Amino acid sequence: MKQEVIISNNLQQDIEGAIQRQPHDRLFVLTDTTTLRLCWPLVCSMPCFEGAQMITIGDTDANKTLDSLTYVWTALQQGGATRHSLLVNLGGGMVTDLGGFAASTFKRGIAYINIPTTLLSQVDASVGGKTGINFGGLKNEIGVFNCAASVILSTEFLHSLDHKNLLSGYAEMLKHGLISDEESWAELLRFELDSIEHSTLTIDHLATPKANDNGQSLYRQLGELVAKSVAIKERIVEEDPTEKGLRKALNLGHTAGHALESLALEQGRPVLHGYAVAWGLVCELYLSVVKCNFPMDKLRQTVHFIRKNYGSFAFDCKQYDRLYEFMTHDKKNEGGIINFTLLGGIGDIRINQQATKEDIFEMLDFLREG
Repeated sequence: MKQEVIISNNLQQDIEGAIQRQPHDRLFVLTDTTTLRLCWPLVCSMPCFEGAQMITIGDTDANKTLDSLTYVWTALQQGGATRHSLLVNLGGGMVTDLGGFAASTFKRGIAYINIPTTLLSQVDASVGGKTGINFGGLKNEIGVFNCAASVILSTEFLHSLDHKNLLSGYAEMLKHGLISDEESWAELLRFELDSIEHSTLTIDHLATPKANDNGQSLYRQLGELVAKSVAIKERIVEEDPTEKGLRKALNLGHTAGHALESLALEQGRPVLHGYAVAWGLVCELYLSVVKCNFPMDKLRQTVHFIRKNYGSFAFDCKQYDRLYEFMTHDKKNEGGIINFTLLGGIGDIRINQQATKEDIFEMLDFLREG
């Protein structure tokens, strides 16, 4: 089933339309504690949510667990959900991943709608049908492919994000630019992300945004970049929905990035997913230069942007073996061999690229010292 992705210019109209297109006997809304406070008040007065049953779980990726999944299943069951019920996931990637998995498995599957509220979830987690939870210390270890009936993308929610969370999502957009074309990549490097002014959202603001406000103008520009980024991902997912080939392009930066993210979580100093992906891009673009002749000037420009905006991840060579071990658990691996998605140039995608342990340690050296 092709996923309906709506770039929203009228949030109430688009949400009500999406819900109306999914006939249901009961409506449930899943949030986490943060989106319940910051985002639910923006939409709760919409007539389409009258009588909806709320389910709220803890925020952050630390709650993307089997316990939280069980809590959602239990809430659906106790709320009288049937196979004809509908779940709306209002939140970031943790909520859309976990909520999508809960909906996909409850009574062998009920319909769900994603309303992603972070930049990361808008350009990555909520689109493409990947659902799941973390398990056994590994990211997204358990899950299924199952698309939401609709995904509604609105930059209005992004006003509630701090700068770090905006940057977290922007790393995935940078990845999409790298696997697409030079124009998209260069446009992302030029965008004035630092200049966006953060403001508190209100219902009045949603109805009548200030057309002449510079911050609003930048948010509109960001919305255009989001639409382009999502279109890149949609095109790839449509061609390869279950990641047999081309969709592996979307894993650029993620083999190393997930390992860094897992190490940080294990050490009790969790990092935002997009920051780990940004550092993973540094690693894997270095491998791309070594193995696929990726242009050195493009490496330098991208690495400069990442170091300027994302800083660095503190670790030393004593952690190399542990990071290597995390990489051996990556879902793209075949026959125990670590596979990377690399680039021969901007948009020149090389999937299933193998690297030795020595190669991997060299790329970690580059991340630490480059």
